[in-house]
Amino acid sequence: MNVRRVAQYGDQEAAMPDALVVLKNVDKHFGELHVLQSIDMTVGRGEVVVVIGPSGGGKSTLCRAINRLEAIDSGEIVVDGKPLPAEGRELAALRADVGMVFQSFNLFAHKTVLENVTLGQIKVRKKDKKAAEQRARELLDRVGVANQADKYPAQLSGGQQQRVAIARALAMDPKVMLFDEPTSALDPEMINEVLEVMQQLARDGMTMVVVTHEMGFARSAANRVVFMADGRIVEETTPEQFFSNPSSDRAKDFLSKILHH
Repeated sequence: MNVRRVAQYGDQEAAMPDALVVLKNVDKHFGELHVLQSIDMTVGRGEVVVVIGPSGGGKSTLCRAINRLEAIDSGEIVVDGKPLPAEGRELAALRADVGMVFQSFNLFAHKTVLENVTLGQIKVRKKDKKAAEQRARELLDRVGVANQADKYPAQLSGGQQQRVAIARALAMDPKVMLFDEPTSALDPEMINEVLEVMQQLARDGMTMVVVTHEMGFARSAANRVVFMADGRIVEETTPEQFFSNPSSDRAKDFLSKILHH
């Protein structure tokens, strides 16, 4: 797939009625560092897009820009037909529609697992406590930690905490889920328990943007792989194409380092 065809593919996607997240010509600097350079990317409803590439390539910044945890310098980001709001109530509403799972869990340490998963439902979605708790218990069961509901985060393993964080994001009924290296802080034996939950979400049709170093997940769960390096999207294609026959030297170099070490 050559670069021109990728660009056309992106334009077609942007015009599709079921485009859920659209980034157009997005730029972002940290001081002198140009971390996002003219990024064009579209995520269709129900699509799983896995963003991979070397560290420092802009992957996490891209992910965080989609729910405005990082403000962009120029360009446009549209979520479900609406441009990203700058601040205030609209931004809070958008963040409820865009679930985010971080590298470092970000659970409230002084609240129980159940309270962590009900809080947003009550405060942002305005659910009553009983309905919120019922939904929270369903989701904790779905991610395999129903029996941990009354514990505090510090009493859980890293893998369990991350699954609670996923349940908390799902509790808001988001339109899209962003995962920013969700397994990189975990011990090896805990990585699979989190990836299995994410695999199931993908099978259930959740729209997902996943920044990860887990190539097995990229191969098996992604509809599309986006390869980023030096602040640019170098190529985007199917997992089969990317892993068997990447078109750019940058991707070939990256894959040779990670797949044969």
